[in-house]
Amino acid sequence: MHSTNHTFHPDVIILKAIPGLENIQFWMSIPFCTMYIVALGGNSLLVILIWVEHSLHEPMYLFLAMLAITDFLLSNTIMPKMLALFWFQAESILFQACITQMFFVIFIFVMESTVLLAMAFDRYVAICFPLRYTMILTPSVIRKIAGFSVARGLVITSPFVFLVERLPFCGNNIITDTYCELTKISRLACADITANNIYTLVMSFLSTGLDVFLISISYVFILRAVFRIPSRDAQLKALGTCSSHVCVILMFYLPAYLTVLVGNLDCGVLLANLYVVVPPALNPIIYGVRTKQIRSFVTSKLSQLGPWCGRGGVQED
Repeated sequence: MHSTNHTFHPDVIILKAIPGLENIQFWMSIPFCTMYIVALGGNSLLVILIWVEHSLHEPMYLFLAMLAITDFLLSNTIMPKMLALFWFQAESILFQACITQMFFVIFIFVMESTVLLAMAFDRYVAICFPLRYTMILTPSVIRKIAGFSVARGLVITSPFVFLVERLPFCGNNIITDTYCELTKISRLACADITANNIYTLVMSFLSTGLDVFLISISYVFILRAVFRIPSRDAQLKALGTCSSHVCVILMFYLPAYLTVLVGNLDCGVLLANLYVVVPPALNPIIYGVRTKQIRSFVTSKLSQLGPWCGRGGVQED
């Protein structure tokens, strides 16, 4: 133990993975590792496709690239330590490393929520104001939204580090989880954590809570505009452009709130672990399958590779 301004911190935090499933952790690592690889490959490929293909340099796809980047970062923040815990029983993590991981998990979560809100605004403008779409969502506006998502994440997340660092820890250093989660770190302290809880509650309402509210409002306007379209085919086409976004929203927010509700139960730990690995793995698949432009681009590139592969990789003059 060491002392800093009369505040004691443990040298290490012990992560105890998923209670009751210790005997099958190695086998559990197989689907988790598979989803991690899919998340890394899928999100990387999505960003590269949008970067190199100029026809995808539209607001919707630029926001999708931002979403893929946040998913990539979230996976790399949590999964390496989780897999080390499953494979090598590497339970210990330095206290400062634990705080750093906690910071990035919250920071990325706030960023991703902001990006999902921006994507909802994108669909709102595209459907309700189609003729002004390119005038409203200019490259400058998109850059400002990207900068705002980063700044907002930093402003909301940074005080959490101070609030945890100020707490004294008197002995218990065991967390029942595979990564350093804010609430569980705070509960290790032998001091009043009311300030931490109040700040967490307020910021939850001002970040994800506000985002969910604004996303809901945007879809009310979207649905109202869609049902005013006289053609049923046009209605279905307009709704189809929103379907991928709705799927991603549900995968992002529903497990998060369920994790909060059952966080103290053993199943809450498993749900929290699934939450941080499943959406990053499925998001690029959902957009890749359901978005016509991305699907067409990938299909065209694969068809171009077909003749080349058929000749054994040798191209004739």
